[in-house]
Amino acid sequence: MAKLSNQSLPILCPCGSLRKFVECCSRYLDNGESAANAEVLMRSRYTAFTLQREAYLLATWHKSTRPQVLGLAEDVQTKWIGLLVKRHEQQDADHAIVEFIASYKVKGRAHKLHEISRFLREEAKWFYVDRDIS
Repeated sequence: MAKLSNQSLPILCPCGSLRKFVECCSRYLDNGESAANAEVLMRSRYTAFTLQREAYLLATWHKSTRPQVLGLAEDVQTKWIGLLVKRHEQQDADHAIVEFIASYKVKGRAHKLHEISRFLREEAKWFYVDRDIS
């Protein structure tokens, strides 16, 4: 997938950090840095959803549960509008969960996604594994 032009990049990072995108999630999406923990990875993945960066999402998805495609380019109706991280729990050195609420709109109607995501660290890199939705 082609990168977005600088004119279409957000100034503030969509992940809710209140930092500039170039100083926040761009480090992971554009510069290939590895996330230091599961929360950072989850925030960067949320940002990837807002920018339709399917390649990044697939690359950070654990191979045991990764789909072949996500079809983000076909989903022109969903607009991600906010992220609230409720908790980040490090279960052991290589396992963590992140609970969050993501707000989005479809055809102008607001929705919320309440999710508890599981993450696994392999070879010093964090990966998204799966989730529970409530």
